[in-house]
Amino acid sequence: MNALADEATRLLQSAARDAREAAHVLSVAPRPQKDAALLAAAAALRARIAEVLEANAQDLAAATGLTPAFRDRLALTPARVEAMAKGIEEVAALPDPVGRVLAEWTRPNGLVMRRVAQPIGVVGMIYESRPNVTADAGALCLKAGSAVILRGGSESLRSALAIHACMAQGLREAGLPDACVSVAPTADRGFVAAMLRAAGLIDLIVPRGGKGLVTRVMEEARVPVLAHAEGLCHSYVHAAADHAMARSLVANAKMRRTGVCGATETLLIDAAIAPALLPAIVADLRALGCDFRADERARAVCPDLPAATEEDFRTEWLDAILSVKVVEGVDDALDHIRRYGSEHTEAIVTQDEAAARRFLDRLGSAVGMWNASTQFCDGGEFGFGAEIGIATGRLHARGPVGLEQLCTYRYQVLGTGQTRP
Repeated sequence: MNALADEATRLLQSAARDAREAAHVLSVAPRPQKDAALLAAAAALRARIAEVLEANAQDLAAATGLTPAFRDRLALTPARVEAMAKGIEEVAALPDPVGRVLAEWTRPNGLVMRRVAQPIGVVGMIYESRPNVTADAGALCLKAGSAVILRGGSESLRSALAIHACMAQGLREAGLPDACVSVAPTADRGFVAAMLRAAGLIDLIVPRGGKGLVTRVMEEARVPVLAHAEGLCHSYVHAAADHAMARSLVANAKMRRTGVCGATETLLIDAAIAPALLPAIVADLRALGCDFRADERARAVCPDLPAATEEDFRTEWLDAILSVKVVEGVDDALDHIRRYGSEHTEAIVTQDEAAARRFLDRLGSAVGMWNASTQFCDGGEFGFGAEIGIATGRLHARGPVGLEQLCTYRYQVLGTGQTRP
């Protein structure tokens, strides 16, 4: 291990030890104290918006060679800072998830069994480019009673530190330790490696970023991981879709923000409706600056569409590009999603309730939608206030990860003197 790696490990271990001490305090903090910290942090974001935007401007100026979608994820505006502040306030308004009785039952011998929600402990958050994750993850972990160590991408370090200063101000005003929410003090990649090896110091790692980041975390982590690999989302326009609704939904699902993980990357459209509707959808999206990759049957309807390769249907574009395929009904659409999708979010557009139910019931993805844009796959839109990420695995949590998903549980057994025979 070289000197830089040694220093990164030292910094991580110090931060993790402080976080563990802070987590102990936070785990028993009453709701009013946690909410006071959150509300003070939101107020600090508004009061210090100039500092946050200046830090972000420096990050943007230093970043070179980024795609437009990546720069969009990195960029902050007054509206986005206000959205962060509101998100923190929404988290404060939510019920406290800690201490909830999840289940209770009485055994024949009179023992009362309770399953009670408790904090995870120390969460390590590794993310790329999105400065707002600093506020979202910090707020959610704080309310859920867990300390969090945040390690954003090097391109967003100044922004993350400026936002964290507001979170720390809120913690101090509420009398909670600064280490309840901490940001990696270095952009050294060795800090990430140290986080992944920190079993016993960090209880859960949450990666949020591109496929390369998530793959590295999954391969190297010695700490439990809650992750999603990609947001390869599909919008399926069924033969019984309302044409105007389909055009509106597909345009929003693809082009509202192309760089978010809930953006539709592939359009599936029934053969029965494609000749009448696909040209209009293509025209709508082209007017918004979208490009396409289409299979042979789609190109038979719209001959000027570029041909799609097999790999195109496996690609999370995160850009103004849409893959297009003509399918034969619900089961054919589901087969395509199972083969190419990432189990993130899929939508069906139809006025046929039986077709919608078949699609939703047989879909394996974390989130299925009926007559709604895939871009609603977001913790704020689900009423979670914010999200720490979207989980697509099969264990513990799926879909937007909010307060409830950031808790584990323990059992309490209440007796009246019972002994086991």
